[in-house]
Formats: sequence, structure tokens, C-alpha cells
Amino acid sequence: MTLGPSGTPVPSGRSAPAAAGDPLDPVDLDRYPVHEPGSTAWTAAVRTARSALAADGCAVLPGFVRPSRRDRLRAEGETVAADAHRETCTVNVYNTAPDPGLPADHPARVPLQRGNAFVARDRIPAAHLVHRLYPDPGFRAFLAACTGAAELHELADPLAGLCLNVVDPGRAHPWHFDTNEVAISLLTRAPEAGGEFEFCPDIRSAEAENTADVADALAGRAPHRVRRLRLRAGDLQLFRGRYSLHRVTTVRGNTARHTAIFSYSARAGVIGSAERTRQLFGRVLPAHGGSRAVRVDGLMD
Repeated sequence: MTLGPSGTPVPSGRSAPAAAGDPLDPVDLDRYPVHEPGSTAWTAAVRTARSALAADGCAVLPGFVRPSRRDRLRAEGETVAADAHRETCTVNVYNTAPDPGLPADHPARVPLQRGNAFVARDRIPAAHLVHRLYPDPGFRAFLAACTGAAELHELADPLAGLCLNVVDPGRAHPWHFDTNEVAISLLTRAPEAGGEFEFCPDIRSAEAENTADVADALAGRAPHRVRRLRLRAGDLQLFRGRYSLHRVTTVRGNTARHTAIFSYSARAGVIGSAERTRQLFGRVLPAHGGSRAVRVDGLMD
């Protein structure tokens, strides 16, 4: 029998809840025993996540945050949402500069309106649940096992390692690809309506852009490719966004959609490019003067 933080016994087969102040405190350790690597439940959770990633490039761990911590998770996000860099601009699916030399039917020539916003890591207090969870070794080891990585490192980037994505009512996050091979996110506040996650699994690969398929998806000519998810607050999502086209549909109602994004790399010391950092956060720091970008392939973005 396991003993809880106060010495009280926890029924056999259940995990002791993390003590208040522990980085793993918000995690439902009964369902996801992040602190017990190799245990039966840990192994089962990892196996389930790996299977989903292999099948669809997307795995959702529902209720990763225990119910008693979801209100605090939401409230903490609300306290920093006003610090998000908000900018409405015209982009393309690759977030690259316009190139009139490309063929007219190339997906990079399709204009998209981006109206989402990001709160950088340095604007999220260290005491917030997501900020404590992000660097935790047990959490990182669990995610590495789920994604099949030998090891995951925090980004050395002072702005992009952890951020809060805010999609305000009437806004959307248009079709795009991620910089990281695997994106890890936690929904902290769900919208009243809209704000669905849509994706086209493995529409391109590290070796092939498959621009014709991407163009078809942007034009709505490939509805069979599109998968849809309605996430709930407290759900953790693992997603191979480098090769799967994806977006968040327009948020409706009066409640913004908030998502904490945990960014890791298989390499230590990774820092995002100055150009991409300025797009997301409206500013750069001296650390962004180098060339330690996250790219893992030779794709155009």
C-alpha cells in the first residue's frame, strides 16, 4: 500500500497524489503516474499514446489535469492573457515571406489571416502550474517515452520554450505546420463554441513537401483528409505538427481559447530564429542573435 503526503494510506493500485507545490501536483497521477516510470499504468499510458501517434500523428491524454486543479489552471491563464502579443496579419501556410516566383497554384501563394496571440515564457509567473510542470524531469521523461524520443530537453529560448496561445472570440489560427517535429499542448480554457482542432495527418514528410496535396487541403478539395478534435480543459495533446497540416477554427461566443504549449527538442541549447520569434512575440532578446534554430529537415519552412 502506498502512503500519501500526510502518511495516510492510498488504496492498492492507486497512486498517491502529488503534494501541493510539487510540479506534478496538477497531474491526475491515478490515470497518468508520471512519477512512476515503468509501472503498469505508466507503461499502458505510454503504449496508448505511441499507438495513437503512429496511427494519426496525434494522441490526446484526456483529463491529464485532475479536476480539482482545472479552475486554477484556467485562472492562471486568464491573469496573463492580456500580456499576449496580438497581431492580425496575412501569412501563408509555411509562415514564409511572399515569393512571386513560385507557381500561381503553389500553397505558399494562398493568403491566410492569422489573428491568434502568444504570451511568452518570461510573462508567465514561475509559480504558475504550467511553468512548474514544463521543466519537471519526470514529465519530460514521460513525454519522451510517449513520443519515442531518447530524451527531451527544454528549449534554451527564453520566450518560446513555454508559452500560452490565446485565440480570442472571432479569431482563428489558420492552417500551418509546426517548427518542432512533435508539439505538446495543454488546453487550459475551452471556448463556448468553435475553436476546434482540425488536422491532416502526415500530409507531407521530411523528404517531400507534397504541395499538390497541401493545396487541395487549403482549397477544401480533400475533406476526407481532415480529422477534427474538440478538446476539453485539462486535456494534454501530443501532435506531430511538423508534417501534419493543422489549424484551430474560429472561436465563437465570449470565451477565448487558451492553450499552454510546451516546446522541447532532442538537442540541448536550442533557440528559435529571430524572425520567427518576432512573428510570435513581437520582440526578440539578445539570445536570439544566433542560428540555433529547431529545424530537423530541409523543408521550405
